[in-house]
Amino acid sequence: MLRTFNISDDRIVEDRRDDAATAAGLARAQWIDAQDPSDEERAALASFLTDELPEDEDVEEIESSARYFVDDDGIHVHSLFLWQTEGRHETDTVAFILQPKRLITLRDDDMADFRLLRLRARAHQVEADSPESLLVTIFEQKVENLADTVEDLHLKLEKVSHLVLEDDSAELEDAIDSLAKLEDSSGKIRLCLMDTQRSISFILRHLPADAPARETAREIMHDIEALMSHIAFLFDKINFLMDSTISFINIEQSKIIKIFSIAAVVLLPPTVVASIYGMNFTHMPELKWTYGYPFALVVMVLASIAPYAYFKYKKWL
Repeated sequence: MLRTFNISDDRIVEDRRDDAATAAGLARAQWIDAQDPSDEERAALASFLTDELPEDEDVEEIESSARYFVDDDGIHVHSLFLWQTEGRHETDTVAFILQPKRLITLRDDDMADFRLLRLRARAHQVEADSPESLLVTIFEQKVENLADTVEDLHLKLEKVSHLVLEDDSAELEDAIDSLAKLEDSSGKIRLCLMDTQRSISFILRHLPADAPARETAREIMHDIEALMSHIAFLFDKINFLMDSTISFINIEQSKIIKIFSIAAVVLLPPTVVASIYGMNFTHMPELKWTYGYPFALVVMVLASIAPYAYFKYKKWL
């Protein structure tokens, strides 16, 4: 799917004309957003490039030389974006090609960052006076959304913290599952922030010295540094809660083992008495006793009470 946008009065406006997706519409567009383009759409975009559009395996390369470079087609930036599916956060790479007259974005998924950008563009809330300032604006919104996600993770972590540290009836196994998801999301956010930091640094090196977007790019770098500190705090708290949860589970398991151990020790003396009187030798004086049976029962009860009383005296129970 191809969506085209133009800049009017320093605002991004979506081109909704009937010929927006035709060759003429693409030629006048200042931002072409390609989401999972078909072969025909890729062929149409190829007319603006001296080389073919990057394939998925090219976009996912992790080497800096493959993610950030400049060639005859323009400035290339491949950056990780965060998106959510089925309750979990995922990351996907968006390819940016910045040319003097247009910005081309290539992605596979309909991410929240771009949906929000379209909604803001329809409300004439996206400021940009050139394709390069639009590129920086997209990264600015990306960082804002990451900041909102960090805040959501912090609120979820507070709930898990209450569950682990204050709720005596909590299911600790559920807490471990929640902490594992939070740790996974935090790791992906941190990866996106680090990637964005590298992307903005590369863009700053190639923006004109008098470009207004440079100041915005520097502010983004400051925001990323603050978010990195916040993410580090979340990681520390997640690790603390994970260690605490595992410790509480171990304590509960130790209590159970302790009960079984005490029960075994308490029942051991009566078992010995019962075993002795369960033997079938001919010469056993007690076999002829009238009160031998109740005597054996009393001995077994006393034999079980004695270790229990000793444990209570030692305050092991």
